Amino acid sequence: MDSQPRITVVIPTYNERGTITELIERLFALPLPLNAVIVDDNSPDGTGEAAEELAKKYPIFVIHNPKKEGLGVAYTRAFTELLALPPRVRPDYIMQMDADFSHNPADILRFLEKIESCDVVLGSRYIRGGGIENWDAFRRFISCLGNIYASLVLGLPYRDLTSGYKCFRAEVLQSIDLNSISSVGYNFQIETTYLARKKGFRVCEIPIVFTERKTGTSKFNIWIIIESFVKVILLRFRK
Repeated sequence: MDSQPRITVVIPTYNERGTITELIERLFALPLPLNAVIVDDNSPDGTGEAAEELAKKYPIFVIHNPKKEGLGVAYTRAFTELLALPPRVRPDYIMQMDADFSHNPADILRFLEKIESCDVVLGSRYIRGGGIENWDAFRRFISCLGNIYASLVLGLPYRDLTSGYKCFRAEVLQSIDLNSISSVGYNFQIETTYLARKKGFRVCEIPIVFTERKTGTSKFNIWIIIESFVKVILLRFRK
């Protein structure tokens, strides 16, 4: 690998016009040679158009989905396109993060430090040093319960399987059959980590503080809970 690895950050968006510009500005202010992919799910608030304007100034590629298809589809589409690039421009590390400042862009530096000794790095809210800001007790309970349930059913030793702040070595995603991933919502995070672990890759966690969005509307709903409950069981018994 070159002394300066190629890093691409994938950011799915839906109605994130209020935050996407500041997020991109803060990303590209980091002392890193970054690229970004924004995958917009046909946001009615004009997020896709704002992303195209940002792409005139920064090394950003924008994918416009024709309709709202969910988190899993957005990430799978971006990962597939990145892995199809010629080796000389293909990223060495592929990161994923939210567009609403739930994830602190400055933490990317710590992810990249940790990935030197791992293959997948999970940003964890549930290990020492991690945390959550601005969630009510019910949301915290559901999230903790979901992570405990997934780790027990799948036999995974990680504390935060549903985290959306992650870093992959490109070869991890190349080894996973992305077309086989069926999760639409947040269960996508569980599924990719599980598949990476099954392939024998080293998975590590670093602490992050997750901050609930201050603008826009949370994507969390009852269907996400139901999908995760069912899909974790199906994943456990899938060959």
